[in-house]
Amino acid sequence: MNGKTVTASILVCVAALWAAMQYGHAASQPATPVSKIGLVSVRDVFGGSKKHALYQDQTAKRVAQARIKIDDLTKQLDTEEGDLKTLKQGTAEYVKQFQVVLDTRSKLQNRQELFKQQRMAEDKKWFEDLYQETLKATEAAAKERGLDLVLERTEPKFPIASEEVWSTVSTNKVLYGGGCPDLTNDVIARIDASATLKP
Repeated sequence: MNGKTVTASILVCVAALWAAMQYGHAASQPATPVSKIGLVSVRDVFGGSKKHALYQDQTAKRVAQARIKIDDLTKQLDTEEGDLKTLKQGTAEYVKQFQVVLDTRSKLQNRQELFKQQRMAEDKKWFEDLYQETLKATEAAAKERGLDLVLERTEPKFPIASEEVWSTVSTNKVLYGGGCPDLTNDVIARIDASATLKP
């Protein structure tokens, strides 16, 4: 074997060894993971849900009925206070009418406070139930699509009121989600089809 043949053989072996090492190194590198992240806008879920719209309609009717009762008491109080002004202070009739005014005023204040507390309790329970249903629907939709993670992404509405700027900035966590599937409409459909969530 002459020197040129030996040198050529060594170079071919080195090149083959180098190629094998590069292939092995490339094969050992993990592939870029596929994004398995979904997005849901809870605000849009609430705004798009037919069940939430039904709850709002029912609430509006209850509010209207309660206001009629409060307005009736307010008119009654106005009449009683008007009657009180026609009486002479210090007389037995004045004291008796004054007691009537105080009783009606107290009844009106109690009814207004009771109505306020009932509304707060009803709204709190509804939003808790709706949010829990949103979480269940999101989990089901994510599993169906093979997603590992779902993030809340509600776009801020501009312009933002000055007193809400920092709270909006601090709660808007997902700034970009290109390529991530949006599950919002799927979640809305599941909520509206739910047999357990009733307004």
